Amino acid sequence: MQFVLDPPHGVAPVRLGMTLPETVAAVSAWGAPRVHRADAVRPFDLVSTAYDGIGFQAVLEGDGRVTAVTLWGPDEDEDPDVTVLWDGLDVFRTPAADLLAHAAGRGLAVADADPRAPYLPGLTLAFTRDTSQDVPRDATGLPLHFTSVLVAGEAYRER
Repeated sequence: MQFVLDPPHGVAPVRLGMTLPETVAAVSAWGAPRVHRADAVRPFDLVSTAYDGIGFQAVLEGDGRVTAVTLWGPDEDEDPDVTVLWDGLDVFRTPAADLLAHAAGRGLAVADADPRAPYLPGLTLAFTRDTSQDVPRDATGLPLHFTSVLVAGEAYRER
């Protein structure tokens, strides 16, 4: 199985702009997704599920349509048969530094002032390297690989 990141369109089977029923139907083949309705603390709906160790979450804002999709990498003791690809690279198995160098080599802007949460502003593709798991780390103490990735539309603003 492959999840292909397609910024700013989404991550199949979830496309940005889908409604809540469309999103739930798209991910239901993996099991019953959890739907978290907006409340006073979180002013947006979430649909969350997992597939073979990869966490998958869609954010639905405003008019109740998907505005962002986040995927989480597997736990350190898991080796799923799933790849999460961006531009042909496996996001959770390619070293973070190599993935960012690849983006820069393609002429994409890389915003990495915060090495824990670099992003590609032209694509609204954001990564994190935070985890409490016992994973290989670089000299600065950061995980060698990204632990999550967010795909959103051009107008997305971090919450």
